[in-house]
Order: sequence, then structure tokens, then C-alpha cells
Amino acid sequence: MTGEARLRERICDLARSMFERGLTHGSTGNISARAPDGGLLVSPTGTSFGRLDPARLARFDAQGRQIGGDRPTKEMPLHAAFYETRSRTAAVVHLHSCHSVALSTLPDADAEDFLPPLTPYAFMQLGRVRLLPYFRPGDPAIGDAVRGLAGKRSAVMLANHGPVVAGLDLEGACNAVEELEATARLALLLRGATPNRLTPAQVAELVRLHDIAWEG
Repeated sequence: MTGEARLRERICDLARSMFERGLTHGSTGNISARAPDGGLLVSPTGTSFGRLDPARLARFDAQGRQIGGDRPTKEMPLHAAFYETRSRTAAVVHLHSCHSVALSTLPDADAEDFLPPLTPYAFMQLGRVRLLPYFRPGDPAIGDAVRGLAGKRSAVMLANHGPVVAGLDLEGACNAVEELEATARLALLLRGATPNRLTPAQVAELVRLHDIAWEG
């Protein structure tokens, strides 16, 4: 099996796992990964994470031209913006996960630092998550908003829509977007309580030890 064939299978396996655990539903969500030749493999539009076909993934060459597969997700501008601004990006995952979407609808959501500092894992895998305003699905302006971050965030939350994470590898991107959803769930469970949060000093230590603010 070639490297690309293995990557196609892995994309579909990880997507199906997220679907089966309720992290996205129906035909929501999209996923892409850098192919060995520098091109992209992208989930097709209107497909379910639970039923992706490795042979039908949209295939782009290193110049961004589609050379095979089905029509890609309408969120291609979003994916392309991460690959363009963060050169080390190897995969992008966008879900419509319930708890993170719910947290994004609350009027006191912090746009600069969407997730509260509850556990170290969110910082280790995501850094600071930027909450972007609402855009209609597929709006090219989403890509412009990501480009406006100049590669400084690996994860964003699209208000009333869903989380998006760029990773240094496919598994890392999937793990990170799951961590975003888990932290959002914690935040909702603790809403109205006064939990002990990580201190600024503890957060600073994590940032330093794990080189969290990786640049493209």
C-alpha cells in the first residue's frame, strides 16, 4: 500500500471514529490532510464522517488544482487559509460538535481566549483558541478571517457553527479538536460554579515547556 493509500484509509478511519462517538453528525464536518507530494486530500461536500470512501476523497495537487475525486467540501476556503498561513500544517479538521457550539452562542464568550483555563491539555494541544464571528457555511470570508490571524492560532471556534483545528499531523489535529470539545463540555458543566482554574503562572509554564505558540 502506498503512502497516499494509507493516508486515505486513515482519514476515513479517524472521521468514522469521531462520527460514531457523536463529535459530529449527519453530513456535517470536514477534514483534509497533506498528501506525500504536497497536495491535499479533502472530504467531499455533503458526505458523512461515518461513511467516507477513501477512493472518493477530493484530490488536489501541490498547486491547488483539483485532479481527482468528488467535489470537495464547500469549506475549502477555510482549509486553504490554514495551509497558506501555517506552513507546517499537515491536516485540518472542522466539526459541528455540540458543546463547543453551545459555548460559542453564549453572550459572555471570550473572543480572544474562547476556552477557560481548566486543564493543561487544552493549552498543550490547542494554545489559545480564537472565537471568530458567525459566517454562513462556505462563506469565503471565513478564509479571510483565518488569514487575518497571520498564522498565530492553530485553532479557532466559528460562532454558532463549530471548531476548526490545524495540526502538525492528522492524528494530532483529530486529538486537538476532541480536546476542544471536551474542554467546552467542562466549561458548560461548571457554568455558574467557581472552579479552581489554572493560574497565569501555570499557563505560562505550559506555554514555555510545550512551545505552544508554534508559527508557520
